[in-house]
Amino acid sequence: MQNDHAISRRAFLAGVGSLPFLLSTPVTGYAANLPLVTVTKDPSCGCCTGWAEHIEAAGFPVRIVESQNIDGLKQRLGVPPALYSCHTAEVDGYVVEGHVPAAAIQRLLTERPAATGLAVPGMPAGSPGMDFPGVTAEPYEVFLFAPADQKVFGRFRGGQEV
Repeated sequence: MQNDHAISRRAFLAGVGSLPFLLSTPVTGYAANLPLVTVTKDPSCGCCTGWAEHIEAAGFPVRIVESQNIDGLKQRLGVPPALYSCHTAEVDGYVVEGHVPAAAIQRLLTERPAATGLAVPGMPAGSPGMDFPGVTAEPYEVFLFAPADQKVFGRFRGGQEV
């Protein structure tokens, strides 16, 4: 009988001993449900990598493609020249141009509007990927665009909607 308790005690102690490992393991179930974001960027651009890190931190899997012909991709995907930024991404049938916050992409994928995608023209200070230490975030707009139309999808400061 003593032996049965010793085994149970060992099993209990082994289970308790494994808790720190189990608690330190990241939960990946949510990320597995989010679609892949393929980011095409110039090989020398650092802010694009910063934006990709912002998207990954939100749980999206990210693949980076480096290209010298990003303008050709923008044209092929239907991004209006007035909305161009430094990188272009594709996610679940949509185009994401520039420093679009992850929250806007999540809303886009939830609402699924009939559109080509989202864009943040230029490189607004403080937007995801442009949020360098000491930089004051400026307000900016995220545009929803289609071949014949574009409208404001959200207003942001940094990665937060305002």
